[in-house]
Amino acid sequence: MDLYEKIRTLPTNPGVYLYKNAEGEVIYVGKAKSLRSRVRSYLLAASQANAKTGSLMREAVDIEYILVANEHEALALENNLIKQRKPRFNILLRDDKTYPYVKLTLADRYPKVFVTRRLRKDGSAYYGPYFPGNLAYRVAELIHRSFLLPSCKVDLSRYHPRACLQYYIHRCLGPCVEGLTTPEVYAQAVKDAQLFLEGRHVELQKALTARMNAAAEAEQFEAAARLRDQLSTVHQLQEKQRIATTEEEDDADVFGYHFEDGSLAVNLFHVRNGKIVDRREFFWEDLPSLLEASFEQAGDEGTRESAAAEIEEDRDQVFDAGEVFSALLKQLYIDQHYVPRTILVPAEFADREALAALLSERTGHKIEIALPQRGDKKSLVDLAGQNAHQSYTQRFRVLEPSRKAIQEALADTLMLPELPKRIECFDISHIQGAETVASMVVWEDGKMNKAEYRKFKVTTVLGVDDFASMREVVGRRYKRVKDDAVADPNAKPMPSLILIDGGLGQLHAAADALESLGFTSQPLASIAKREEVIYLYGAEDEPIVLDRRSPVLHLVQMIRDESHRFAIGYHRQRRAMRDRKSELLDIPGVGAQTRQRLLTHFGSLRDVQQATVESLAAVVQRKTAETIWKHFHETAAASKQ
Repeated sequence: MDLYEKIRTLPTNPGVYLYKNAEGEVIYVGKAKSLRSRVRSYLLAASQANAKTGSLMREAVDIEYILVANEHEALALENNLIKQRKPRFNILLRDDKTYPYVKLTLADRYPKVFVTRRLRKDGSAYYGPYFPGNLAYRVAELIHRSFLLPSCKVDLSRYHPRACLQYYIHRCLGPCVEGLTTPEVYAQAVKDAQLFLEGRHVELQKALTARMNAAAEAEQFEAAARLRDQLSTVHQLQEKQRIATTEEEDDADVFGYHFEDGSLAVNLFHVRNGKIVDRREFFWEDLPSLLEASFEQAGDEGTRESAAAEIEEDRDQVFDAGEVFSALLKQLYIDQHYVPRTILVPAEFADREALAALLSERTGHKIEIALPQRGDKKSLVDLAGQNAHQSYTQRFRVLEPSRKAIQEALADTLMLPELPKRIECFDISHIQGAETVASMVVWEDGKMNKAEYRKFKVTTVLGVDDFASMREVVGRRYKRVKDDAVADPNAKPMPSLILIDGGLGQLHAAADALESLGFTSQPLASIAKREEVIYLYGAEDEPIVLDRRSPVLHLVQMIRDESHRFAIGYHRQRRAMRDRKSELLDIPGVGAQTRQRLLTHFGSLRDVQQATVESLAAVVQRKTAETIWKHFHETAAASKQ
């Protein structure tokens, strides 16, 4: 049965349909209240006059469908299939990041505090989401400092011989060592942190005040002082945090867009408690690819010229804002645990009310997706549109972002607690295990600081072991920083970010070295070669994939490439020094040229030592090869006697 016959036999039930090309690849996913009516509309001449629909129908050779009970189920299934299959004729959410939550592991013996972007049913309490993303890290840091709950990876189900640095700098109660705290004291700290995260500040202030007065009356002045500091922190906090199931009626998400020359910029404003607290940007450069696809499918040259002229003339008219926002809102909100009560959009789309009903059903409270026509809400949508225009200009007209803008973007992307001032990046370099070295380069205040570069010769690792080499180098570097801090309070602090050139293995090796020195909360990330994926330590299962045009990615790549260049340079220097002092020159009949020829062929002096006479004779004369072989093997035999 061909495609057109199959379409005519579709049922009238609600469901999801999937168009496939000749290779069996899903190229478009859609949903419908009536499958037959919706899919048959693609056969109409008026529909195929649209560039996207015409191109789709020329490429599609088969269709599948899935029946569901109602339109709500169709919306959810369509969203899941689009995310799984990523059909090229659908509008896909390129920036699929989620905002972070603060996680309190209540199911643990001694609960910890973490920052996460993924919610699980594991008995933990999740608070957020936080806008901007680095606010979650600042809140977690505040909990460490004020309530002394850890976020390390130390196993607290058993006791350990000694506490880490966090205990000694008064940022942890020390549950890892028996006798440093009690379950009752720790449970009270967890309860205080819960009150703080849930925004129950009045209740928390009363509890802290009562305990502070009781401690003072009992002449436990150190405990009273700590409670006084916690009370001061709660008093000073201006921004109220809330749990994920919040029901603030002033919360809204506001969308605006700007479309021009086939490219689209969308801005999303997060309004919380009546204030704009963050902005998110989305970009699509490939919207005209659907138009160009119909141009590619055109037949002869004259037809193509005609199609190209029509595309250029009607480019702006082809753009359908409603289709974009229908796809965008589904992919943004359907799977989210928190959705604001109000979503303001700049364009009407067909399933707006159905999507609002589905989100209301899933969240348990009414969700309104509104298209404001006047008043304050319309002004907010217009403001988002104006910002989208600026975003379009900066993205597609290649304006260089300011240093502060890049710092802010880097802090938000990597969830740093503050704007990065100093980044130290490490790379390992060797050739077949010979002369393993490492480099550290420094980015500081917006530029590379070459005066702070450092070289390392790996001394404790034999053979090829990048992980052990990274562990040694990072440990040596930050032991020195730690020792300097003890000797001189004005010494340079730890960097804003430690960046590792490599994947998860190198990242974990560096983390092991830092944790052995007591640096358990140091921001640490790695960038994997080729994939250009960024891994954050502590959130490795949620790698960051940035757009290739992202200035943050460009900055991280630039620092990584500089560390690689510096490591390669030092490696070459070490090899040159080794070659100049080569033992080969002590062998009769071997001069500088012969030595160089041997090292070039075998790669290292060790490989020359291990070569057979036949292998050596392939490079030098037989007599010289025998002399070289005897030199190394007779020397080795003599040393064993």
